[in-house]
Amino acid sequence: MYFDEFGPKNTETTLKLAFERAVKDGVKHVVIASTTGRTAKRAVELAAGQGLQLVFVTHNTGFAKPGEQEFSAEIRREVEAAGARVLTGTATLRGIGAAIKARCGSSEEEIVRSTLRMFCQGTKVCLEMAAMVSDAGLVPPGDIIAVAGTGKGSDTILKIHAQPSNQFFDMKVREVIAKPRNF
Repeated sequence: MYFDEFGPKNTETTLKLAFERAVKDGVKHVVIASTTGRTAKRAVELAAGQGLQLVFVTHNTGFAKPGEQEFSAEIRREVEAAGARVLTGTATLRGIGAAIKARCGSSEEEIVRSTLRMFCQGTKVCLEMAAMVSDAGLVPPGDIIAVAGTGKGSDTILKIHAQPSNQFFDMKVREVIAKPRNF
C-alpha cells in the first residue's frame, strides 16, 4: 500500500492493515510508535480479540521538554490494563555508534538515520523500535510487524526480523507493507 500523502489521516487504515497482515502471517507481536497515546488507544480498540501482543514505543521522557513525558499516563494505564506493553526508552539510533564503529570503523549514527529516512521517516522509526523492544526483552526473537509514521499518526508498516541494537545490521526487513509514496 502506498499512501499519496503522509500523516495522521492514514493512521486508521495503517493500523487495520498491520493487524490484518499480522493475523494472516501468524505474527503475534505488533510494535507501534505512539507519542501521546492516541494511536495506542485506537490500536487497542482495533486489535481487540485478534490474539495479538501489542507493544507501544514512546519518546523518552524529556524528549520535548525536560522532565516531561508526552505519552498520557491515563492512556498508558488503559492500554496496559488491556494487556499491551509500553516501552519508554532511549531511541536506539541515538546510541548505535558502537554497532557502526564495529561494522564500518565510524561512529556516525547519523549515516544510518539519514539512509533509512531516504525510504521515509517511518522506516527509520520501525527499525529503531524493533531494536528497542528486542533490547528490552518485550518481543521474542523472530518476526514482528512494526508501525510508525511521519510526524503525527501512522503511515508505515514493516515486517521485520527483529534483533537487539548491538546486532542492528543483522535485522532483516522482510516486507514493506505500507509507506507514504511522496515522502
